[in-house]
Amino acid sequence: MEMGWLLWGTAVLLLLHVLMELSPTVNFTLRIAFYCVLCLLASALAAVACLLVNGGRTVKNMRIVRAVVKTFKYFFGVRFEVKGLENFKVEGPAVILSNHQSVLDMMGLMEVLPDNCVQVAKKELMYMGSVGLIMYLGGVIFINRKSTSSAKMVMSEVAKTMVAENVKVWVYPEGTRNCTGDLLPFKKGAFHLAVQAQVPVIPVVYSSFTSFYNPKTKLFTSGKIKVEVLPPIETKGLTSDDVTDLSDRCFSTMRETLFRLSGHP
Repeated sequence: MEMGWLLWGTAVLLLLHVLMELSPTVNFTLRIAFYCVLCLLASALAAVACLLVNGGRTVKNMRIVRAVVKTFKYFFGVRFEVKGLENFKVEGPAVILSNHQSVLDMMGLMEVLPDNCVQVAKKELMYMGSVGLIMYLGGVIFINRKSTSSAKMVMSEVAKTMVAENVKVWVYPEGTRNCTGDLLPFKKGAFHLAVQAQVPVIPVVYSSFTSFYNPKTKLFTSGKIKVEVLPPIETKGLTSDDVTDLSDRCFSTMRETLFRLSGHP
């Protein structure tokens, strides 16, 4: 009986391997499914560790999450080349901005995430099982993107929290995933936050994933991601009238860096 199960299991694995080699769609679907299962299992285990070590919701839990997620790259053959980590070493809080490409962004985020840094995420993510739980335990700030007044109110409270608790906040200014190899127009919330709190903005740029990950063409293979942490941009003395100019400057700098890292003209 045991030999029979072993033979069947081996046959199924061989069949899946052949299908993955022959069909990009099967390869993409199975790799994404494995990624999702890995996220759920790792989040559940990390949540237990967070509760045992720190007892509840605190940004300190992100150290545990970071250690767990940094192992994911070995499962998927993803390599990181990172520059500019010294730019995170600013005195006091800051607003960190980065481009937002796909579900794989979590691996990139945890590869460089500094201590005492929380993320801003849409409220719906809080209900994604163990993933939502670990985000909550890690201190992630959830906002209701469908309610403009609610988002503005949350950002105002975030500004006070940043200064009072001396934490950095990680924001995706595009507001949604964008796997085109370019940037979407930036939303202004993160820049209002930085100006209101009078804290620096630190841009972080990840090279385009399109050479190894593209949902439209069902491409998902191994690859290299270049990451560059750019020098902080000061906001002291700026007012709400300067937000548009600040946003435009960051967009231009990050877009130029994205093209350079991705090898685009």
